[in-house]
Amino acid sequence: MSESSNVAIFNGRLLPASETFIRSQAEGLQKFTPYYVGARRVPGLDLPLDRTLVVNQGGLLGKVAEGLFKLSGFAPQFYPQLRQLNPRLIHAHFGVCGALALPLKRVLKVPMVVTFHGLDATMSDRYASTNSLTTRIYLHRRETLKQEVDLFIGVSDFTRQKLIAQGFPAEKVITHCLGVDTHLFQSDPKVPPQPIVLFVGRFSEKKGCEYLIRAMARVREVAPELELLLIGDGQLKTELERLAAKLLHRYQFLGFQTPAVVRSWLARSLVLVVPSVTAANGDSEGLPTVVLEAQAMGVPVVASHHAGIPQAVIDGDTGLLVLERDIAGLAAAILRLWGEPELRQRFSDRGKRHVDTNFNLHQQTKILENIYDSVLERNKLKARI
Repeated sequence: MSESSNVAIFNGRLLPASETFIRSQAEGLQKFTPYYVGARRVPGLDLPLDRTLVVNQGGLLGKVAEGLFKLSGFAPQFYPQLRQLNPRLIHAHFGVCGALALPLKRVLKVPMVVTFHGLDATMSDRYASTNSLTTRIYLHRRETLKQEVDLFIGVSDFTRQKLIAQGFPAEKVITHCLGVDTHLFQSDPKVPPQPIVLFVGRFSEKKGCEYLIRAMARVREVAPELELLLIGDGQLKTELERLAAKLLHRYQFLGFQTPAVVRSWLARSLVLVVPSVTAANGDSEGLPTVVLEAQAMGVPVVASHHAGIPQAVIDGDTGLLVLERDIAGLAAAILRLWGEPELRQRFSDRGKRHVDTNFNLHQQTKILENIYDSVLERNKLKARI
């Protein structure tokens, strides 16, 4: 393209370690150059310093600047720097951050795309009104967001339907699934699966880890050699550790791990279990990236029939799905895979094919760039009219 093709990738916090999917998608862009724009930096993912811009530069003044920006959009030092980037489009991740980014759209006079990932599309208004300043701002600006944003993306059909049910204009809401790097996430035939049942995720209510631990207590009665490995951290960690100590003998809490370490454990695991549930505050998954990563590596998945998961894990074809909070169902599915190596192999082969066909990062990023192009073209047409 002859004109600048920079895109501002906006998130309030740049970028927590759990949000590798944002960086992977942005760095996969070919026709557009991503610049990471947000309210503040947080410990987590490495980002290119020359392509990262935040309101909060640190210290007390930085906190004040961030608060003013969130509440009123006031950021006199930030906007001139942002204009110098000359972004053609803003892509905000998470609906609450889309609300924060509305002043940027008005200042830059460029179109904006907002991707909803999970809780942002399913949380109750009661939860949003008490959780944080950012969620309260989202509630206050939500109707304006519906009107002013050019396109909304749900990471699954489930997420898209949730947005439409909340009054987001159907003609402005599409599904675009995240992808995984199938060159990076590959099976290794030299590494045979070990008797490992793997969980990867935050220790929060939505992730349903309690039900997996209780299911493994039943599994050990039939297959005591199976070990539960849990990768992650979160507010429920202590509670879950106590439950595991009470019910299990073979288990490990490995804490937060880098993506490379997660890949190494996936390569050795018999099955990945994703026992997600709908939390009391409405929190639900969009489409957990880890189920795609596992299938790309040929690891069978047992998961809940929850939110966008059935779009990624085809029950009986690439994995097994059970009802939310179904402890007996989780145990039976794990034991079935343990006892049927032919079924594991079939799920492995079909899972890899499913991800490569429908969730390949390179392919999905090309589609995203086409989405950007169509939004820019429509914006040009509106400007002429």
